[in-house]
This record gives sequence, C-alpha cells and structure tokens, in this order.
Amino acid sequence: MKLAEALLERADLQRRIDQMNGRLNNNARVQEGEKPAEDPKALLKELESMTSRLETLMAQINLTNSATLIDGEPLTVLLARRDARREQLQLLRSFLDTASSLSDRARMSEIKIISTVNVANLQKELDQKSKALRELDGKIQAANWTTELKE
Repeated sequence: MKLAEALLERADLQRRIDQMNGRLNNNARVQEGEKPAEDPKALLKELESMTSRLETLMAQINLTNSATLIDGEPLTVLLARRDARREQLQLLRSFLDTASSLSDRARMSEIKIISTVNVANLQKELDQKSKALRELDGKIQAANWTTELKE
C-alpha cells in the first residue's frame, strides 16, 4: 500500500469515528418497549475495530514518514515545516488584510488611520512564501504517492 492510500484510509476512519459519536448517542436510550435504530453493542464493536485499525495505520504512517528521506531530510521534518509555514501564512494573510484596509473619513478633521507596514512589500513576501509552501507540498504529495507504507 502506498503512503497516500494509507493517508486516505486514515482520513476516512477519522471521519467515520467522528460520526460514530452521534450514532452511539442516538441509540443510547429508547422509550421502554422500543428498539434502537441500531444495536449499540454492534456500534461499540465497530468503534473498537475502527480505532484499532486507526492506531495501526497511524503507527505505520509515522514510521514511514520518519524513514522516508526527501532531499536528505526525513518526511516528518518536511511535514512539520509545511504545517508551521501554513500557520505563519494564515496569520500573515490576516495581518495583511487588516494593514491594507482603508479607513474612510467623512471630514478632514477626523483621525487618519494609516498602515504600520509597507503593504506592497509584505504582499510580495507573502507571495514568495506561498510559492515555497506550494513547492514543498508538491514534494510531500509526490513522496506520498511513490512511497510504500512500512509494515
């Protein structure tokens, strides 16, 4: 199995486990004399099976990520770099949106609000960082589809 396939299966399992919460709660209690729409014992057994598979997949994915080298660096390091840079770019975009918004004044006597940074320069920097992130993500995605999952 390729790493990318394991990642897709992990995402599906996580989604199904999240949905299990509602299914279990919907079948936790019924009116006396009624039957639940789904058997809670079967749901709990299914949850156990899914979490067991998720645990196995997560371990295999982590082992594969730490053993896979891209340009001499472990995939785990690249994933951490990507996640940190995504977070940084999200904050920079928000800051840039605020810095570039114009403040209308009805009269010249009102206080003038100005940006504290050079918006054009910051936008160029943001564009460069976004491109670098896309390139890094491309390397990671390529590795996901070419790397065999460690057993």
